[in-house]
Amino acid sequence: MTEKESNNRASKVQSMADLVNYQDGSVVSREIIRKSTGTVTLFAFDEGQGLSEHTAPFDALVYVVDGQAEVLISGKAYHLNQGDYVILPANETHALRALSKFKMLLAMIKS
Repeated sequence: MTEKESNNRASKVQSMADLVNYQDGSVVSREIIRKSTGTVTLFAFDEGQGLSEHTAPFDALVYVVDGQAEVLISGKAYHLNQGDYVILPANETHALRALSKFKMLLAMIKS
């Protein structure tokens, strides 16, 4: 998605949870906003799916739209439920795993 395409969606009211669907054994993502200063991406994880441990050079916010997940930040586990959020600090290792079918909004801030 280009920044221009991202701007074209600005005036439309939509249901966040309906923008991505669960798929068996998979992780599905849809980028909602792409700007030079960051991105907003919606993910849907099947139960047991996740993202392996990694780092990112920017802060990110994970907001749980649906379901439950375990998020590891620098080796510490956090249990998140629908409506919860956590900040992933830049340059700290993090990973996550869906404890149930799980949808999250990831906002990465680059500046």
